[in-house]
Amino acid sequence: MHFNPYGGTAAELAATLVNADPSAHLLDVLKASDYKPLGSLDARQERDVRDWIARLREVFRAPTVELLNDLLAQSSTTHYISTHDGRAPHLHYAREDEPTDVRLKAYTAAGMAALFCEDAGRIGSCGRDGCDTVFVDTSRNGRRRFCSTKCANRVAVANHRSRAQSA
Repeated sequence: MHFNPYGGTAAELAATLVNADPSAHLLDVLKASDYKPLGSLDARQERDVRDWIARLREVFRAPTVELLNDLLAQSSTTHYISTHDGRAPHLHYAREDEPTDVRLKAYTAAGMAALFCEDAGRIGSCGRDGCDTVFVDTSRNGRRRFCSTKCANRVAVANHRSRAQSA
């Protein structure tokens, strides 16, 4: 499935942040995700982003208009058209000179909202009990239920064993 840059890349970054090891340095997670432009995060900003990640997790678990509107309201900045890095004009939801935490919140909120409006069923969390992984469903049919083949197989094997014991 092809998404617009906010609905795809930004929502996938939101999933990456939610799935990241809580002890990982956020800037390292952002660098590995190719998030640009990357700045710094002081201790307060890092706490704010970690709180933001917890709110993104809620959206992945049960996306609603209310949750997404709240994220958009809390991340609202001035929208503008950018031409950075020689790219064609495109919409940004925060100025490039804003602090990293402000840009990150605006980017992920806009991405999750765009994805929700395009196809809310593409926002997902793993259906296996005990797995906390979230994902953006980019499959062709949009019916993904698990974060990975490994989790899908675990559920299938458990269901098979349960049926075999019942018989």
